[in-house]
Amino acid sequence: MLCSTNKPRFGDKQNSPFFEEYLFRLLEERDRSGLTDMIGGIEALMISVEPGNSVEYITELALMTQYQYLVTLDSEKHMTHVLRIDMHSPDILLREVKHPEHSDIFRSLNDLYPVGSRRPHSRYLGEILLSHDRHQVVALQQQREFRFFPIGQLAELDLPLNVSISKPSPYTQNVVGYMERPMDGIRVYHHGNCTILSSAQAANDRGKEMQERLGIKNLLRPIDHLATRVYSQNREAAILEYLALSSYYYWGSYDIKDQNSSTNVTKNVREAPESVSPAKVFTANNHPYCVNHLDKLPSPTETFVRNFGPRLHHIAVEVADGQTSGRENIDYVVDAISAQGKGFLLETVGSREEGLKQIFSSASDFSSLIIEYVQRFGDFQGFFARDNVAQLTYAAGQEEGVRSGNS
Repeated sequence: MLCSTNKPRFGDKQNSPFFEEYLFRLLEERDRSGLTDMIGGIEALMISVEPGNSVEYITELALMTQYQYLVTLDSEKHMTHVLRIDMHSPDILLREVKHPEHSDIFRSLNDLYPVGSRRPHSRYLGEILLSHDRHQVVALQQQREFRFFPIGQLAELDLPLNVSISKPSPYTQNVVGYMERPMDGIRVYHHGNCTILSSAQAANDRGKEMQERLGIKNLLRPIDHLATRVYSQNREAAILEYLALSSYYYWGSYDIKDQNSSTNVTKNVREAPESVSPAKVFTANNHPYCVNHLDKLPSPTETFVRNFGPRLHHIAVEVADGQTSGRENIDYVVDAISAQGKGFLLETVGSREEGLKQIFSSASDFSSLIIEYVQRFGDFQGFFARDNVAQLTYAAGQEEGVRSGNS
């Protein structure tokens, strides 16, 4: 039986006694129930974009990541493009609604927020996790008061029918799904008519040809982590909820006092590399916005959540360690992509001495998601250096302030 309670703890963030008590109890009970053994890593990420935006986003992802267009699932309300690296890394299910007036629960979540509502169909929906006996997993989770869409609602929402999907979290507004497949089998999604869309294939080929020409193809690795921003009061609940729904464990939290926030990391208990099952990171303000006028501290994380809603903020892609043309690989990659017109929010931060270098891209015009690049040096195992994350958080807050019109 897997054990989730014997992992080393990192970080300096002080959690509440409530969190520490229920973290241990939750993980211990999850292990004992068999859920930890039955739930695997991340199989797919679900992203939704505005009508007409998916093809250009495929080009962007083909250039900036290892993802390749595989196939399109054509259903009544959506075109769902399946992007894949290989069977060891998660897929991306890129959903494009066919009709701008389409309305569902995911659009309603965007409509609640002043900037989110400007792109009503653009949002990260959540992850699909591998499971053994997903019906038993769902039954056990329902006993724990987690709620799932019944099959009729899944059909109405135009989601794969061989995936059990939770209702959106009150803390992150993301869903978690479960699907089965043999360990030596391929991922199959029971959804719509399977077709190769010539425009999507051409978009992919444009991005890959550019990637090859720029000499960055072999420098990029799969997704490293997924970073969600939540309200300050929901930090601990969001972490506990995801641990209850997954087979992840609490790696630790760092207090980023310069930006009045904390960064909180969870990882797969099987200790699979992040390329196989990306880490899940939760970022939250240290103090809620309603008291911040008293101290007037920086508040980029809470401001983002108030404008966009709790949601995924960025997808981090690992860059291979090493140098190209006398520069660190991350700098070579960023310079090459910048020359194609893609913006970045700051210069790369960090150093070989600190263990890693990182950078944020500007938010995608198509998904509103940021791509982070991270290069680790040697055997460095962490996700950031304290100064790095403070600079990244500040830079993202500056851009989001501009995009929000300070709403």
